[in-house]
Amino acid sequence: MPGTFYITTPIYYVNARPHLGHAYTTIIADVASRFNEMRKKDVFFLTGTDEHGDKVVRAAKKENLSSRSYVDKISALFQNLWPKLNIKYNYFVRTTDPSHIAVVEQILQRIYDSGDIYFSEYEGLYCFGCERFYAQRELVDGKCPDHETAPEVIKEANYFFKMSKYQDWLIDHIKKNPDFIRPQRYKNEVLSFLKEPLEDLCISRPKTRLKWGITLPFDKDYVTYVWFDALLNYVSALGYPDNDRFKKFWPVAQHIVAKDILKPHGIYWPIMLKAAGIDTYKHLNVHGYWNVDQSKMSKSLGNVVEPLQLKEIYGLDQFRFFLLRDMVFGLDSSFSEETFVQRINSDLANDLGNLFSRILSMAHKYFNGVVPETDLEVEEELKPGLEPDALTAVEKFEKEMETFAFHKALEAVWVFIGSMNKYIDVTAPWVLAKNKSAKKQLQTIIYNLLEGLRIISGLIYSVMPDTALLMQKHLGMDVSEPFYTFDRLYTWKRLEPGTKLLKSITLFPRIDLKKIKADIKREAEAGDRVFEIKPEITFEELAKIDFRVGTVVHAEGIPKAKKLLKLEVDIGEKRTIVAGISESYSPDDLTGKQVLIAANLKPAKIMGVLSNGMLLAAVDDKVCSIATFDKKMKPGTSVR
Repeated sequence: MPGTFYITTPIYYVNARPHLGHAYTTIIADVASRFNEMRKKDVFFLTGTDEHGDKVVRAAKKENLSSRSYVDKISALFQNLWPKLNIKYNYFVRTTDPSHIAVVEQILQRIYDSGDIYFSEYEGLYCFGCERFYAQRELVDGKCPDHETAPEVIKEANYFFKMSKYQDWLIDHIKKNPDFIRPQRYKNEVLSFLKEPLEDLCISRPKTRLKWGITLPFDKDYVTYVWFDALLNYVSALGYPDNDRFKKFWPVAQHIVAKDILKPHGIYWPIMLKAAGIDTYKHLNVHGYWNVDQSKMSKSLGNVVEPLQLKEIYGLDQFRFFLLRDMVFGLDSSFSEETFVQRINSDLANDLGNLFSRILSMAHKYFNGVVPETDLEVEEELKPGLEPDALTAVEKFEKEMETFAFHKALEAVWVFIGSMNKYIDVTAPWVLAKNKSAKKQLQTIIYNLLEGLRIISGLIYSVMPDTALLMQKHLGMDVSEPFYTFDRLYTWKRLEPGTKLLKSITLFPRIDLKKIKADIKREAEAGDRVFEIKPEITFEELAKIDFRVGTVVHAEGIPKAKKLLKLEVDIGEKRTIVAGISESYSPDDLTGKQVLIAANLKPAKIMGVLSNGMLLAAVDDKVCSIATFDKKMKPGTSVR
């Protein structure tokens, strides 16, 4: 079982903020990483951002920023989001990193020197959204299948990579390694595409059209095509070619991608590796789309789901569980808050939450909150008991997780939860508790149930780490170790009799979706309310308002609030202030800015957030402009 495990997400393109799709892919990688840590493997988990190309330049211009400033801003959004979703990566790569650029230049030069890159003039159909040329047969009704726009005809001289030279090799490699691309439907899709002659890949862009990219080492008038740059992150992040990390982890490389980037990862990337003399990756794991309103989630369609909003409203572990339980890896899945809430109330609150509370309550009621002793004779009488079902759950979970069948792995856990509920119903501890002569039986039954909870806590750790550790803490276990290893899960009776148990808690409160939506609507309306100017006041009345200089330390959106931002402001002490300015200011615009604060306003709860002060701003029908200062002032300075 021990060994090495290398897992990568795609590096996310910085032309848009992170959304549900990004969160799903990265949480999958985190779950796979934690799972393999539980198997005592040496794990390396890579994620990052893709920061070159036409789309970045266009997005930067739209925000009136330089390309460099823009990519720094958006890359930071991704880096800051992942810890908030309990994602523990080992390395965050950026394609603007000097170390990555050096690897791209080195590999480009090597392939060029081998004769696999040549210069030629080309005219073709170019999609600026995808940043690549399309063959006519790839279009749907004359449009790009992803962006549903007609590509433009572009004619220019560029450098080309001889992909066609390696077509037969790639077909042979895929057929000889049937799980190279998985699930199988995507392997078949790549092979189907390879039935047509493979065109050579345009791997440059002239600087007359695009300057924001890595300059070709053999021609300073061109930059590298964004895919030829981005894909190399998987080796550059490991310190290719000489770093021990590359030698250790690359042989077991596993990529996770969404199906829209299957072609670059399933065709371009292995051929690039072959041409560069690098062994190819072990597995390409391809998942489907999260659809919202029957459409692929897309910024342009306005159906993007913000992961932090869901986390704040419904809970982080609930969010992670739903993503892995509701999507069959490889297929598309539909997102709605109704199905999300139904899954929380059914699987988490009713099944796992009630089971946990029920067992701990019985342990406190019958044995004063202490893990009881077991009796061997009673155990023989109770066989088969829970131990075989627990072992079956562990074996099934491990098998399904290894092939990214996350929903099946979780199904195995919930089958075991069902077995435990049945065990309670059959053994009826409440009946045995009334019979003093049945004490040994009751002890053994409660012990087995507590031990079953221990197994469940270990199995759900990779998906719901906070819940797992909370369960283990209440079971009196040592939670200083960051995860529960599989060798312990395969061993029954690890709970120590006499261990003190914490009192039962509600792991997952039931959710009333109608109430949540009504509260959100009511608070949003209150937060968006426009107040009329008050009548004249005296100087003495004005002097009652304590105006202060505040420095914005942190800013973030409030779920479901169209105009509200939650600000952490330093006015000599830290205050949380809710301000209706999000239509004019992003959180990044405000961080570090000095603002005018009414510090002694009575605190008020807005959208569930206690606002302790008021930020002053000028507002008309078209724009909002916050009141600020033309010189740097000490936070907390009084304004007179």
